[in-house]
Amino acid sequence: MIPAFDYLRGHARLGRELEAAMGRVISSGHLILGPECAAFESEFAEYVGSRAAVSTGSGTSAIVIALRALGIGAGDEVITVSHTAVPTVGAIREAGASPRLVDVEEGSLLIDPGRVAEAIGPRTRAVVPVHLYGCPAEMPAIVQIASRYNLAVIEDCAQAHGARIEGRHVGTFGTIGCFSFYPTKNLGAYGDGGLCVTDDLQLAERMRRLRFHGFDETRAAQLEGMNSRLDELQAAILRVKLRHLDEALSARRSIARQYRELLQETGVRLPEMRPGREHAWHLFVIRTSRRDLLMKAFQRSGIGFGIHYPRPVHRMPAYGGLGYGPGSLPITESAADEVLSLPMFPELTAQEVESVCGTIQRTWGDRVGRGLCP
Repeated sequence: MIPAFDYLRGHARLGRELEAAMGRVISSGHLILGPECAAFESEFAEYVGSRAAVSTGSGTSAIVIALRALGIGAGDEVITVSHTAVPTVGAIREAGASPRLVDVEEGSLLIDPGRVAEAIGPRTRAVVPVHLYGCPAEMPAIVQIASRYNLAVIEDCAQAHGARIEGRHVGTFGTIGCFSFYPTKNLGAYGDGGLCVTDDLQLAERMRRLRFHGFDETRAAQLEGMNSRLDELQAAILRVKLRHLDEALSARRSIARQYRELLQETGVRLPEMRPGREHAWHLFVIRTSRRDLLMKAFQRSGIGFGIHYPRPVHRMPAYGGLGYGPGSLPITESAADEVLSLPMFPELTAQEVESVCGTIQRTWGDRVGRGLCP
């Protein structure tokens, strides 16, 4: 069996450090918003090159807090994509604003800057580009458009720890960058967790208050806040994993190179690579019109896989009221029928990658032999 993701292999490698960190927290007397959390915020801000970091209870709440800190809510529109995880769009709704969905680029499946410019209206207050699968969106173009129209830029970096553009980490191009530490992420906790980065220290202080009921230092609520705090155990775990993140990213990039080399002659469409962009390879996503055929072959061979994402957000019942009917976002809808995520995690072995690719090669070879090209 080759799993799509396996955190236990990572724990086997880092277990002693992780268990020592957890033991330190349990015996410290501090379980919420203590020294581990403060240290992790400082270390993560330094890693990405930001002046401040504010941890939260999840990646979703990080986006909600970012929007609320900027005063974005009822009556405002926020531009983002439908080809993303539901939390991107759900967070906008939770903040009280209206999502304005635009299509993605055909090659990268990332937000199309041209579509962003077309979608801006009198109620538009912000843009939320998603660095999907670990691939950086076109931030220089998006920031330029946002600046022209005085819009905030909130980067959804949930899948992009370690992704950079010309050496600059994603999350530092816009007003606020939002990260998730869900266990499957490149930097994953052993539970939920999130974080916002910003260079605006006043904005950071506002986010700190929002995450903890709006309290000031005297526990008086100065703002209508929420309860969204990263606990000390998760912070301690993340501090250990952050020290090993570059090593894990190197392994992911090696796996991605092997996938690309072994799959170039098959009938699948490989992820797009762009100069100056450092992909974090949270996921290795191929595209094929014969996805069902491959999934059946994987199931027979005991190979795990995922679909990110099988149904665009605008086609889900909960978001039908947004007003986007079938065909309104054609590239997004086409991608939902074709994308397939191959196993990807740092401890995946070269032999396992070969087995995954061999299954794809045999599947396509069998079809070509029978005169059925993909």
